[in-house]
Amino acid sequence: MARKSRLLIVEDEAAIRSGLVDVFVYHGYDVETAEHGEVGLKMALGGTFDLILLDVMLPGIDGFEICNRIRQQDRQQPVIMLTAKSSDEDIVQGLTLGADDYVAKPFSVTQLVLRVQAVLRRSAFGAAEQREIRLVNGVVVDTENLCAGGDDAKIVFTRREMDLLQYLNQQADRPVAREELLARVWGYANHMEIETRTVDIHIAKLRRKIEQDPASPQAIVTVRGAGYRLMLQAQ
Repeated sequence: MARKSRLLIVEDEAAIRSGLVDVFVYHGYDVETAEHGEVGLKMALGGTFDLILLDVMLPGIDGFEICNRIRQQDRQQPVIMLTAKSSDEDIVQGLTLGADDYVAKPFSVTQLVLRVQAVLRRSAFGAAEQREIRLVNGVVVDTENLCAGGDDAKIVFTRREMDLLQYLNQQADRPVAREELLARVWGYANHMEIETRTVDIHIAKLRRKIEQDPASPQAIVTVRGAGYRLMLQAQ
């Protein structure tokens, strides 16, 4: 029998938490829950979960701090944050801290399940075959260890950031549209109503890490009307 995927749901609203447990158990997941931020943080750092579903507004420690602490310990742990629909600041902050995705409340349960499945698929895919990516600005990315640079100036990446870099590297001969990145890197089907802010924020995070001047990028360039293109060193 195949192992069930393990989810941790950190949500303080009892009705939502109970409903999510019922839904994900029905879909074959092994689910654990926490209703308080400090408990959720302890479980997240001490357990082995395939994905953590994390509310922003929690008693004790909020979801942003939990996400930040998770990323300090594990850059590959898949995390989806639940945010208030009206708060763009929540969305930006969550993705900037390293969340793989966000889902705005109120949400469609069907869409949430699809988003969880997509993130888990990308997590299972793991690293691509190429060990190094050599960018035009001299940065050499170590895809296996999720880093670049030496010990004195080390750049670290999350698993999602590396997935994005790897896909852009595979398509380096052309610009890649946001919709294609959502489908190929995030695993979302074309019919899913997904906001493009997810892609843009991850691109901005990568630029802050690998560009000397993120406002005038050399390695990840925007091709107007076409998408993003990764610029590599000449062979």
